Amino acid sequence: MTTTVSGTDTLTRDALAVLQPGFVGTTPPDWLLRTIGEGLASVGLFGRNVAGPGQLAALTGALRRERDDILVAIDEEGGDVTRLEVREGSSFPGNHALGAVDDPGLTRDVAHELGRRLAACGVNLNWAPSADVNSNLDNPVIGVRSFGADPELVARHTVAYVEGLQAAGVAACVKHFPGHGDTAVDSHHALPRIDVDLDTVHARELLPFRAAIAAGAQSVMSAHILLPALDPARPATLSRRILTGLLREELGFQGPIVTDGMEMQAIAAVYGIERGSVLAIAAGADAICVGGGLADEDTVRRLRDALVTAVRTGELPEERLADAAARVRGLADWARRARRSSAPPDPAGTPATATQNGTAPTPPTDPATSSGAAAGPGAAAGPAGSPDSATPIGLLAARRALRVTGTPTPLTRPPYVATLTPVANIAVGTETPWGLATELDRLLPGTESATYQDAPDLPSRILAAAGPHPLITVVRDLHRHPWMATTVNTLLTARPDTVIVEMGLNESPPQGPLHIATHGAARVCAQAAAEVIAGRG
Repeated sequence: MTTTVSGTDTLTRDALAVLQPGFVGTTPPDWLLRTIGEGLASVGLFGRNVAGPGQLAALTGALRRERDDILVAIDEEGGDVTRLEVREGSSFPGNHALGAVDDPGLTRDVAHELGRRLAACGVNLNWAPSADVNSNLDNPVIGVRSFGADPELVARHTVAYVEGLQAAGVAACVKHFPGHGDTAVDSHHALPRIDVDLDTVHARELLPFRAAIAAGAQSVMSAHILLPALDPARPATLSRRILTGLLREELGFQGPIVTDGMEMQAIAAVYGIERGSVLAIAAGADAICVGGGLADEDTVRRLRDALVTAVRTGELPEERLADAAARVRGLADWARRARRSSAPPDPAGTPATATQNGTAPTPPTDPATSSGAAAGPGAAAGPAGSPDSATPIGLLAARRALRVTGTPTPLTRPPYVATLTPVANIAVGTETPWGLATELDRLLPGTESATYQDAPDLPSRILAAAGPHPLITVVRDLHRHPWMATTVNTLLTARPDTVIVEMGLNESPPQGPLHIATHGAARVCAQAAAEVIAGRG
């Protein structure tokens, strides 16, 4: 175990300390362990690094044997964006579903259970929650990742999420400052621009971040967006006006500021990742997130060398880099103390976090195989009028988030499920399955299904495939995709009994004899909808 390295100079250690790189594989490569020994203070995990709770606990245990206070970060929002359950779909509904319920206590409980599972696997920093106010309904990258379009609602649920997550010993990273909700461009592909006045920024975008800071959020993630009302020249991640002047000085946030992924095209295509990283640290960022797309030793070395060179040439003040590294180490110290004090139990009731010497924690039961298990730490509290305490908190929340229009008539025979699939954004990814068919097949064995994208004669193909079976059509953000709307209208004309299930933003008027809005595409949201259709809820 190492916490300082005498063989590496202070400047190089500081440059490594501000990086949060990723890697490929389900075990840490030698180069990563060696770089931790040289001063790397954080590691970022992605879906490709996770095979299951036991494997993840072993991975983080190996990292912690190199450095007891290593920050192990993950992008685990629950809902549509899951890394912990990347191959199964999440056991927790996402922010939009929680906002639809609008019970901050429920949001707090969901975040706490999610945090407990992360802590049990050795993860101590979650790049979540999204505090973006989804005011632009055509937003291609936020959508159901947001609690909603009302700033006050988003603020109270952001606070609840931060409180629940951090009570489990996992640091929250509230994103995407100063607010990515009013964009029509995905910053993974290009630089979004938000043209609103300063009063709107303060009343809408900043309100949830102010609340999160007051609630003690441990870190904040910057957005790769151009907001001319705050800085007409630089995107937020590279803007001293926004990161230092606004977030640090005006809003009073003193924890580490983490950048969004630096290989995203909003930054990389204009500045390059080396130049972008130097500008970000100079502007006031403290940690450079990279690894979603560039996840190798060469990337880490290039960024380290760029920061060291910038200090030596006078472009980046050495004290600014040292301050950034100190803030990262301060968060690592918080996480280590939280790990020792919270020690959340595993489902068997034994301590679930890593021990002081870095051995692997006891992982939680695999949620993909235990969603119907008996009561445990993830069960609902069971207040009066609620389902019994054996109901997992994620399923309870998903059930409460459903909006059902029409009178359900329970199906008694297997249906045909046609899933109209839009192109997935990079944040959600393509690895995680979604839709209704798998959950319906568990309740109605023999359910048939297929996925469809925009194509000629699509309705006729679906009708032919469905034949005499009851027809269920699943959509995602129907309001954003004219081809989906046309297909649904044609299907309803030919088959008026078609059931419609919306698993994205519920912005189109309900159609059909039964319309179910799940407010997200998590596995547990599909389970809740399937229960209604099959009459098992």
